[in-house]
Amino acid sequence: MKAFIDQLISKWNIKAVIFDLDGTMLDNNAYHLAAWRQYLTDLGINISDEAYRKHINGRTNKDAIQYIYKRNMTSEEAMVYTLEKEAVYRRIYQPFIQPVEGLTRLLELIEQRNLPMGIATSGIRVNIDFMFDHIPVRKFFSAVINSEHISQGKPHPEIFLKTADALHIAPESCLVFEDAAVGVKAARAAGMHVVALTTTQTEAELAESDLIIKNFSDLILS
Repeated sequence: MKAFIDQLISKWNIKAVIFDLDGTMLDNNAYHLAAWRQYLTDLGINISDEAYRKHINGRTNKDAIQYIYKRNMTSEEAMVYTLEKEAVYRRIYQPFIQPVEGLTRLLELIEQRNLPMGIATSGIRVNIDFMFDHIPVRKFFSAVINSEHISQGKPHPEIFLKTADALHIAPESCLVFEDAAVGVKAARAAGMHVVALTTTQTEAELAESDLIIKNFSDLILS
C-alpha cells in the first residue's frame, strides 16, 4: 500500500513540497510565546495568547516587533530587538528541540519520489541554522527562503512564490505545509495546495486549507 502522501501527490499533481518552519517542522510556538513573554516582561509589557496568535504567529519578526512597540521601524532597527528576543527563544528551547512527529520519515518519502523541497519561513537565518544544528534535515532542502528575502510577510504570497521560483516549479504544482492561518492564506493566494497542522491553531482557524492533520504521521500511514 502507498502512503497517504502519495495519494495527495497524485491527486493534486504535486511537483514540489514547501514547509513552513515554526509550528510546522518544529512544534515550538509555545517556546516562542514563552520567549516573547520573558522578553516583554523585562520591558513591563504583557501579551495574551490571542494577541500572539493574531499579531505574531506566522508574521515576520519586523511585523511582530512593530506590533509590540506600536510604531514603524526600519529593518535595521527592528532587527536589534529581534535578535534579543530570538536569543531568549533559543536558550529556552534548546533542551527540548525535536521535530514534529513523522517529519523525518515524510522527508525521506518525498525525497524517494524525487520531488524538490523548500522551506518558506518568516523567521531569521540564525533560527534556521539553530534547527539544522539540532535536527539533521538540512540535506533534504534545495531552497530556504526567510524574512531576509521578502518585503511583505504572510499573509502576502511573496515568500511562497519566491520559494517556488527557487525550486523552479510552478506555484500550482506546489504543496505547502503550514500551521498558521496567515500562512494558509499566503499559500492559497500563491495558488498552492495547503495541508495544515493543528500544532498552533484550531481546525476552524485553519479551515481554508485543503487538508488538516495533527502531525506528519497522518500522511505516512497507508
